[in-house]
Amino acid sequence: MVPKLRLGELLIREGKLTDDQLQQALARQKQTGRRLGAVLQDLGFVTDEGIARLLATQLKMPYFEPRLDQVDTAVARRLSELQVRKLRALPVGTRGNAVRVAVVDPTDWQSVDELPRLLKGEIDIEVINESGLHALIDRIYSNNENIQGLAKKLSEELKVAEGEAVDFTALGLQAGAEDAPVVKLLQGLFDEAVRTRASDIHIEPMAQSVAIRLRVDGHLRPHAEFDTRLAPALASRLKLVAALDISERRLPQDGRFVVQVRQQTVDIRLSTLPGQYGESLVMRLLLKDPMLASLDKLGIPTERLAVLQNALSQGAGLVLVTGPTGSGKTTTLYAALGSMDSAQTKIITAEDPVEYRLTGITQVNVNDRIGLGFSQVLRAALRQDPDALLIGEMRDQDTVETCMRAAVTGHLVLSTMHTNDAASAAARLVDMGAPAYMVGMALQVIIAQRLVRRVCASCSEPVLPTVAQHAWLDSQLGRSGWDPTGLRRGRGCARCRQTGYEGRYGLYEVLGMNQDMVGALMRSDMSGFNAAARASLADNSLATEAARAAAGGTTTVDEAMRIGLRHTT
Repeated sequence: MVPKLRLGELLIREGKLTDDQLQQALARQKQTGRRLGAVLQDLGFVTDEGIARLLATQLKMPYFEPRLDQVDTAVARRLSELQVRKLRALPVGTRGNAVRVAVVDPTDWQSVDELPRLLKGEIDIEVINESGLHALIDRIYSNNENIQGLAKKLSEELKVAEGEAVDFTALGLQAGAEDAPVVKLLQGLFDEAVRTRASDIHIEPMAQSVAIRLRVDGHLRPHAEFDTRLAPALASRLKLVAALDISERRLPQDGRFVVQVRQQTVDIRLSTLPGQYGESLVMRLLLKDPMLASLDKLGIPTERLAVLQNALSQGAGLVLVTGPTGSGKTTTLYAALGSMDSAQTKIITAEDPVEYRLTGITQVNVNDRIGLGFSQVLRAALRQDPDALLIGEMRDQDTVETCMRAAVTGHLVLSTMHTNDAASAAARLVDMGAPAYMVGMALQVIIAQRLVRRVCASCSEPVLPTVAQHAWLDSQLGRSGWDPTGLRRGRGCARCRQTGYEGRYGLYEVLGMNQDMVGALMRSDMSGFNAAARASLADNSLATEAARAAAGGTTTVDEAMRIGLRHTT
């Protein structure tokens, strides 16, 4: 039997943990009831890989590198997903007559003793880190094969004699039965999208197939390809549940519906677009009850965060958040609303559409088809005695002018705009018809933001910069402002699906209005405003923030340059 090791004492003995840290973790463990190893990781004292390697060394067992190409999936499936997750053990291959099993905790003798019975033979134990195990489980027991099987089954149902026609619309209508293959296929697709943290699902009919792609961390990943005959059946079913016109295939349509996936309620926004080979479908996935971030958790630099918080506390003026679609503007605006006391503040929003429901706030869904645009909602909202207004986007002159009047008459107005950087927002407002002096009176803060991918913690490794990368970092941070030994990249592992990245975080350029900028706007001197804005931003531009992120190893230089080269002043 494998000896039981006391993890805390072992980590202290090896110099990986201090006694004070252990006592802090034990106190947290008593409060939460979680395993000590998980608590230590939450507190940032150790990593699960560090624990696994230490156990492997102490127990004189091999350490298993969690890579999909190292796993015999046929052997792995000798246990069900439920068994693997319960035992925290995954069969990864064979050695002679024994089955090699990667185990998170080899000292858990109850689980280890269960494995030979389940696998009907001898086992050889290897040690694996927990996050790597879960990443492998997600890949091995992925729904992708099941989805492909359902697609094949549905494709076979669509086979007809040559020359006969198939009524795809009727097929979509018949799919109301829960066991219909098209319904199972879609449910499996939603399940896979939520599991992989995808923000969008793309269904794209091509000449010979239907391509399915998922957008994860801002980048599209090929997911599956189906028979082209499935495209109309999928489109009909999705349009049906989104209450769209299933007979209209020549015009774009937009709709929404709600699905239950992995014990989560997900809002789906559906967009259809007629293409050469059929309707292209894109679905945006929005959690109905997300854990919305607070302002201090967004990652805005401390000094610039104080500028934003001061503007919000003024209770009047215009706060703008700029950036392209998918850059996290809504998250920032909701975090700003969350910093206000909704019990004592009347807050009204106009959104297209309302993405997340917020308690204590009146949220209005813009609907241009019935004449309820941003400007109409805004004018009506001003008659509701609001303290603060959130306008989803400034996209026309009428909305801009009404926002300006509200901002200079005692209301706090928050909104978004599509501009390249913070300084460009003022010029954009003027271009849209707002008098420059009014912009100067109304504007308080402009935030420009982008999302960058984070280096995967499980496979992060040092990397040396190329000549071009070295030159760019020098131009942003100065020759002595960064250390080449701090650069990192992800080599690719099961957890990050061989991309080297896992998750994203925000970069922020925060421009607080000062006397020089306001004065330039009052004189309609836009070049003077731009010069004052650049001086105010100094080392807080998007390019500089991206370079700092790369120098600190949280993202790669390639990812930083993707952002920075577009915003170098």
